[in-house]
Amino acid sequence: MDMPKNAFKAAIKAGQRQLGVWCTIPDSTSVELLAGTGYDWLLLDSEHTPVSIPGLMPLMQAAAPYPVSTICRPGWNDMIEIKRLLDQGAQTLLIPFVQNAEEAELAVRHTRYPPHGVRGVGGISRASRYGAVANYTQTAEEEVCLLVQIETAEAMERAEEIAAVDGVDGIFIGPSDLAASMGHADNPMHPEVTSLILDGIRRIKAAGVAPGILTLDPGFQQEVAGAGAVFIALDLDTTLLRRGAISVRERFEAG
Repeated sequence: MDMPKNAFKAAIKAGQRQLGVWCTIPDSTSVELLAGTGYDWLLLDSEHTPVSIPGLMPLMQAAAPYPVSTICRPGWNDMIEIKRLLDQGAQTLLIPFVQNAEEAELAVRHTRYPPHGVRGVGGISRASRYGAVANYTQTAEEEVCLLVQIETAEAMERAEEIAAVDGVDGIFIGPSDLAASMGHADNPMHPEVTSLILDGIRRIKAAGVAPGILTLDPGFQQEVAGAGAVFIALDLDTTLLRRGAISVRERFEAG
């Protein structure tokens, strides 16, 4: 059996825009439902959610029958968490709070087998389709897509250095933490924040790496797309559910 292809990695490398949804509900039914709604990717989050690292595999399995890519976010740039996610079959990872080129290089090493990295060789796993993929350890990194997350103004200053790290396929800008680092907590749409984000997207794109972002603001979604964002999360599962529930109630109450 050949190595499963990473459609998301191929698409962002070609500059093809990929639209996604952020998944925070630790339930495979929710992920399966969203997998069939026509988005290109789903972010499965274990940083700010109750989802554990072992809990991510059933979510990946729920999405697997659908034409959608999954991206897994560990809680930290941690060798053990990353190793476990890769062994569970994750092919695209989003690593939070990468501040500089050295931390980006460490993330790359966490995703690669020796001699190019420190990923442990685990034998039979879902990643190798339980041994069916020939020469998995020799070819795995070809289909691993590494996204690193810039979340502070200091990291934004080093965007080009981070983008220059071999093995980094995309840089995701985290608006909420970025806003907090700039003194605008809970206000990622502050003009100083949005200006820095748009400038960062242009700089990352010019450096030859795919820029990405999550924003729920429809107008700003168009702005980041115009600036060159390649992978854009348009909403979260929780906000979709809450907004829909409120809308139905308000419609009824309005008669």
